[in-house]
Amino acid sequence: MQITSSSKGKEIAPMALAIHKLLNKLPTTMRTKNAKGVRIEDGKVIDFDYTGPVLEKVLNNGKSMREIPESGAYSGIPVVVVPIKEHDKVIGVIGIVDITKGIFSDLKEITRRPELIKPNTQKGEFY
Repeated sequence: MQITSSSKGKEIAPMALAIHKLLNKLPTTMRTKNAKGVRIEDGKVIDFDYTGPVLEKVLNNGKSMREIPESGAYSGIPVVVVPIKEHDKVIGVIGIVDITKGIFSDLKEITRRPELIKPNTQKGEFY
């Protein structure tokens, strides 16, 4: 499978569905820079011509975002959107909708085990 900045919803659907299933079927969205994409819920693509306000922001700024959109299909629900880059150019974006009301986003911190955190002595940080 090859994803380009012009891949359409039907072309990127298999990748988005795989990510959707990997994330325990959290609603998943994905689009490319030059074409609208897919919106997936409950294991099914419900829209092959989708975009959303946070997807658009990440397409434009190229930076990952965690935000609660004020409009669109997921208005009022936290979303996490990341860019898909090729040679430092954004060619698309993928997002998940955190219907867990933040638990998914906090999972990394909740599951951190102190005994696994090793000090990075060169920087004085922990990783």
